[in-house]
Amino acid sequence: MSRPTGRVLTLLELLQSGGVRTVAELAGRLGVDGRTVRRYVGQLLELDVPVETVRGRYGGYRIGPGYRLPPLMLSDDEALAVLLGLAAGRRAGLVTAADTASGTAAAKIRRVLPGRLARRLDTVLESLAFTTPPGASAEPDAEVLLTLADAVRHRRPVTIRYTDRVGARSERVLHAYGIVAHEGRWYVTGRDPGIGQDGTGQVATGAAGTAEAGTDEAGTGADRTFRLDRIAGARLLPGSFEVPAGLDPARRVLTGFATAAYRHEVTLRIHGTVGQIRARLPAAVATLDEPEPPAAGADPTAEVWRRVDLRVEELDRLPAVLASLDRPFVIERPDELRDLVMALADRLRDCARQV
Repeated sequence: MSRPTGRVLTLLELLQSGGVRTVAELAGRLGVDGRTVRRYVGQLLELDVPVETVRGRYGGYRIGPGYRLPPLMLSDDEALAVLLGLAAGRRAGLVTAADTASGTAAAKIRRVLPGRLARRLDTVLESLAFTTPPGASAEPDAEVLLTLADAVRHRRPVTIRYTDRVGARSERVLHAYGIVAHEGRWYVTGRDPGIGQDGTGQVATGAAGTAEAGTDEAGTGADRTFRLDRIAGARLLPGSFEVPAGLDPARRVLTGFATAAYRHEVTLRIHGTVGQIRARLPAAVATLDEPEPPAAGADPTAEVWRRVDLRVEELDRLPAVLASLDRPFVIERPDELRDLVMALADRLRDCARQV
């Protein structure tokens, strides 16, 4: 590679690092004068690289938006980070419905890497093992994801075509507050202003569940959370809306899972810290009431009795979870859970006596 060509590529790498680069800065980094920098910029423009000129006292050059992705200059660490991110995203199920996109992107990056670096990265990827099974195959449509993200950012109402878990279809307006990735699935949470105005097709049928159980939607009243892979289309509408102050979309989604309408409502009192309880009963499963503020001089992280509420479809799974907590607990309701816990205790006692 001739030196001028190498400097042009170095210029591209500098511009891709972000921000506006002055002519003097670029000239110093490349070891040339300002006139040569401008000539190199002209060569990039001839290659359809969208370089913009920023005028003024602090002006210079920067990469602007173009109709296609300009050539990328990646260091060894950057190339490894991109390929590992693509591999982890596919493994976690956090890809769009264009399932081949991540694979073709990885192949393109792999193809243009120097042979030495490509072989080293292949060694890493071939040696990589995962301790968790592949994520659920529930990829959203790329256009739906982009449209909803635009609605969130600009606070624009959006209309969505949705199919719930029992196959009922509806079209509704959503004020989208945020997009959340959880357990290999994508969700959008917001407010459905159509709920309560009429009863035709605006309220989805079927109860909400946890992400592991295949949630279709969650929420109460006009607050809704929908799975993106069940949205067939999304279209921005005119107007705007206000987002409630202090709203946390991720916490909102988890709370919706924990308060979903299941068959059994369970109330416990558990003695421990928040961390000890959350280790077995995370926010997507249970809600945790904070105790009264500690007295002056008391340790705020001390183990105290805390009220825990959760809803489950099958009670017989809870005794093992409570046993794994290894914390004192009291069952307030339902009485049936007490019988199941005592039955488990008897089985464990019998097993422990076996020689």
